[in-house]
Amino acid sequence: MKLASLKSSHSRDGELCIVNKALTKAVTVPHIAPTLQAAIENWHEVENALQLIYQQLNDDCITSVFDFDVSHVASPLPRAYQWADGSAYVNHVELVRKARGAEMPGNFWTDPLMYQGGSDGFLGPQDPIIAANEAFGIDFEAEIAIITDDVRMGIDAKAAEKHICLLMLVNDVSLRNLIPDELAKGFGFFQSKPASSFSPVAVTPDELEPYWDGKRLHLPLVSHLNGNLFGQPNAGEDMTFSFPELIAHAAKTRNLGAGTIIGSGTVSNLDRSKGSSCIAEKRMLEIIADGEAKTPFMCFGDTIRIEMTNEQDESIFGAIEQRVLKIDQQG
Repeated sequence: MKLASLKSSHSRDGELCIVNKALTKAVTVPHIAPTLQAAIENWHEVENALQLIYQQLNDDCITSVFDFDVSHVASPLPRAYQWADGSAYVNHVELVRKARGAEMPGNFWTDPLMYQGGSDGFLGPQDPIIAANEAFGIDFEAEIAIITDDVRMGIDAKAAEKHICLLMLVNDVSLRNLIPDELAKGFGFFQSKPASSFSPVAVTPDELEPYWDGKRLHLPLVSHLNGNLFGQPNAGEDMTFSFPELIAHAAKTRNLGAGTIIGSGTVSNLDRSKGSSCIAEKRMLEIIADGEAKTPFMCFGDTIRIEMTNEQDESIFGAIEQRVLKIDQQG
């Protein structure tokens, strides 16, 4: 099943719609749930009803459909009660630290890194990335994310698996040149992590078979910067911590409310021929190889496209496609 949220002037949480497998047609379902947040909060009561309409939509058995236009959709969850981003690809972390001559603590391989991001407003898949200054070091980060229902504190990874309701793609925008000073204060990210954007649709795990094993999604995540292929690492390879393990880590000392989003962190493979999912990683590889970074961070007017397709070359989540704009250029 594929779910999206239409932009709405009446609700900051958008209007829930079901989208067909081909991402061409959609239908709203206010009689089942007005928003995705409402659906997630009552997931076990509404999932079957939503699945039935999804099947009817794909079988062309519904008349009240409309063309699915990505320019009219928000993030699947336009805002969320919680957005926690992990760093599950530890080889990526090790690479970044190596480039600046820093040793990586051994527990990074056994205890996940995670930060709490801003979740009061996300960007839609085609909304521009707004920045005040190119000197901030504007970067994209292509990731996978999950949405959970209610998760109890202290849950273990095995039990956490059944709480994964939906998956989607993320562009976790980073302002790289603001990060060092923020981290040096010892209190984490804030200004260096502006609003993230998510794919046009979120999909249920069954939609991803046979590529989803309940823990990891085994398909390439493809990024194009200004129309040029930048990276296509496989999201299932070299993922040190699985999504159930990330849920268990986040829930160690707190309950997770329905609609919690947990990100994988930048997808990265040890096979560097697959390219990178962020500019920072490519710059680190250049520093290691040549002693200096050559690839610039994003400039105003640059575009980033992030997408995942199956073996039949069908887009699963739709594409995140954004342009970087200066704050006074936004409409």
